[in-house]
Amino acid sequence: MYSESDLASAVEAGALSPAAANALRNYVAERRSAPAVDEEHFKLLTGFNDIFVAIAAALILVAAGRIGAYFGVMAIGIGPEEREVGGNMIGGGIAVAASSWLLAEYFTAKRRMALPSILLMLGFVGGVAATLSGIFAANIPWIEEQMHLATDLQRQQLGGAVAATVGVLTAIATWIHWKRFMVPITVAAGAMVIVGAAVGVLLALVPQAKDWVNEMLLVAGVAMFFFAMRWDMSDLERRTRRSDVAFWLHLAAAPLIAHPVFHMLGVFDGEVTGPIAAVVIALYIVFAFVALAVDRRALLVSSLIYVLWAMYALFQATGAVELAAALTALVIGSALLLLSAFWQPVRRAVVGLLGGLEERLPPTQLVTA
Repeated sequence: MYSESDLASAVEAGALSPAAANALRNYVAERRSAPAVDEEHFKLLTGFNDIFVAIAAALILVAAGRIGAYFGVMAIGIGPEEREVGGNMIGGGIAVAASSWLLAEYFTAKRRMALPSILLMLGFVGGVAATLSGIFAANIPWIEEQMHLATDLQRQQLGGAVAATVGVLTAIATWIHWKRFMVPITVAAGAMVIVGAAVGVLLALVPQAKDWVNEMLLVAGVAMFFFAMRWDMSDLERRTRRSDVAFWLHLAAAPLIAHPVFHMLGVFDGEVTGPIAAVVIALYIVFAFVALAVDRRALLVSSLIYVLWAMYALFQATGAVELAAALTALVIGSALLLLSAFWQPVRRAVVGLLGGLEERLPPTQLVTA
């Protein structure tokens, strides 16, 4: 199985001419009756060996984390609970981060294996975050004593400063990993770290911010969506690694947009009334319009649970209590299958409505040499 990035690399290396690569793309697209950009290719598996290596790597990381945690506690010394927790996090985090990096030097840098690369990147980022958090956790009592913190508000503010420090340093480590290995999901992981740190800081420094969590997540999701679009617009034909980066960014942005919107509507807070259900379905249609325009399906997947719940409530309100779940699955499933089958003509119609924006979106026709 060869991805678009593999074809692009072959062209760059001179192993394949641009004309031959385009001819191959168009041949595959004609067989599938869809332009290659509409397929949303991304590399998750290069073969079953990816799964085999990922399982083995996961076992190694779990073992390294446990062994590292044991020696971390031994190095710090048994004492107050905070120090023991911190020692576990420091030792385990260092072991997991180091193991992830060393394994990535072979399985990512040399073998370019997709699934193990994703797992090892997440292991590295998680290990760095755990190590930094452990350093602060082990020293919290000392920090509070040195800074003469006595009130809950002051401790909250200290928590905000710690979250900001951990977030920034983890984001820097993620960037270093990206520069070394160029795993597409790394950019999305770094963006999520920054979002988490920013929300944590606001919650710690502004107590009233706990009432604005959905709004903050929505703003973060929209910002990440536009960041993803920047990557997408730099590779409209989706032939390079930049398209894979955009895919993961869209996948991260979609729940940050969909979940806050529907939670603010109170979809799961109680009984869904007819007007609320209608709003949910209308929003899903808007999300479908956006998904068609940018040729990304992440928004539709992230908001699917809400439209299913709203449709289920509508069927129950009409009296079809026993068949509500089955009818909901039939209606939504049929609609999504029809949209998938006619994605290309519907997308051409949607993009045609956008006027001058069409040139900044993925093409709706086959790319000829």
